[in-house]
Amino acid sequence: MTPPLRIGVSLKMYFGHTRARDWLRAVSTRLGAHPALVAVEVELFVIPSFVAIPDAVSAFAGTPIVVGAQDVASTGLGAFTGEVSAVELAEAGARMVEIGHAERRRLFGEDDGVVAAKTHQALAHGLVPVLCIGEERPGPPAEALTEVLAQLRSALRDAPDGRVVVAYEPVWAIGAAEPAPVAHIRAVCRGLQEALSALDARPDSGVIYGGSAGPGLLTALGDDVDGLFLGRFAHDVDALAAVVDEAARRVRSTGSAIPAVER
Repeated sequence: MTPPLRIGVSLKMYFGHTRARDWLRAVSTRLGAHPALVAVEVELFVIPSFVAIPDAVSAFAGTPIVVGAQDVASTGLGAFTGEVSAVELAEAGARMVEIGHAERRRLFGEDDGVVAAKTHQALAHGLVPVLCIGEERPGPPAEALTEVLAQLRSALRDAPDGRVVVAYEPVWAIGAAEPAPVAHIRAVCRGLQEALSALDARPDSGVIYGGSAGPGLLTALGDDVDGLFLGRFAHDVDALAAVVDEAARRVRSTGSAIPAVER
């Protein structure tokens, strides 16, 4: 069976509720029956706001598209006003959860300890963490790899067994006019793939790249990445479809395998 490449989209807080519902329905109509998704050659996951998760689950019912959440509480159920637990996310139909994004670290003071606690909660309740890691400033790939491997080890230390999706997002490339240089991405992601493959407790994990990602990048990165994490580029459903088409072509021209997230 051909391995799925993973294409993810986080909507952040760009959409209001009405626009989010319209976008989710448009994605379902445009991509819900895409042959590459149905054949599990490509896996598409969408991460809307908390409020839109039920709408996403409804819009994608009967399709292979996976729903995720943008954050998760670092603790279990209890008196934590404004937080959303992994238990509730799983019950609501989320299957993945984004953890450790650079904006959460910068704007809300989330440090490595918080990221590790959230990763633990996600894995303990059957959610696949989309673990965002990345260096602050441009530099040689070897230095970047050292930094992100430390972030990865910190997040997974003492965490329950289970699959993770590592989203390599160099902070300096997020929102930039161009992604990080191809050679840089390939070197860092290759090192992350090797680190993940050495972890017995993390079978079927993978590394995706985010940070001003767009069309053509997946092909240029080759087998050194297992997919892309898209931002504003994917607000155009046709543009998102173009990346899914590109992923399908790459899978069919190469072939390597990681099972899809359980739906």
